[in-house]
Amino acid sequence: MRFKDRRVVVMGGSRGIGLAIAKGFAAEGAAVAICARGAEGLEAARKAIGALGGAVFAAPCDLADAAQIAAFIPEAAGALGGMDVLVNNASGFGMTDDETGWDASLRVDIMAIVRASQAAVAFLQADEGGSIINIASISGMRASIRSGPYAAAKAAVINYTASQAAKLARQNIRVNAISPGAIEFPGGVWDKRKHENPKLYETTLASIPFGRLGTAEEIADVALFLASPAARWITGQNIVVDGGQLLS
Repeated sequence: MRFKDRRVVVMGGSRGIGLAIAKGFAAEGAAVAICARGAEGLEAARKAIGALGGAVFAAPCDLADAAQIAAFIPEAAGALGGMDVLVNNASGFGMTDDETGWDASLRVDIMAIVRASQAAVAFLQADEGGSIINIASISGMRASIRSGPYAAAKAAVINYTASQAAKLARQNIRVNAISPGAIEFPGGVWDKRKHENPKLYETTLASIPFGRLGTAEEIADVALFLASPAARWITGQNIVVDGGQLLS
């Protein structure tokens, strides 16, 4: 129960990596707040997290909308009685190199992190130390012909994480990023590609030395470590969790 009496807010926590992170914190005693756009998925996630025993708050929030983020953060902190950890997880998955792709990446992958973090800082200044975790991607660490806007946005997240860490250290807030490789979960991007673009799926699978795609729970494990006292001297870092995918 590493997180007993701690308060965790996960932006984009109704499925996949976000849900796994929220459940991981709840299983270790934290009170958890999540948001997402879809009401049905949000309610299912709330029940799954609540079944683990801790307090849970869930509310709809479109992370492309600045006003909704500004409203959700204080609402979540109020429901939990404060905030110790903020996890910025959502992505707009802007894959196409056009106005639509760039708009999705800029509004959700970058500006949602900026807005949520700025709104959360006042709640995170605790004696025990606050923690912000930004979910980036290994796509942000190399060139991408297939998904330029997404890769550029994630590169910005990695850079901004370091800037946040330098700025917020004096306020006792640590900031780190996690860069997952290809992660597979039901209904996720790679689950869909397995059926819709099997050639890309198999090529990606072959590029991973461990011979499999990662799981959302494996990203959650790293998030819990980064938010824990065991990582109290770690800030401004980008932790790659990809089974060696970048090595190929």
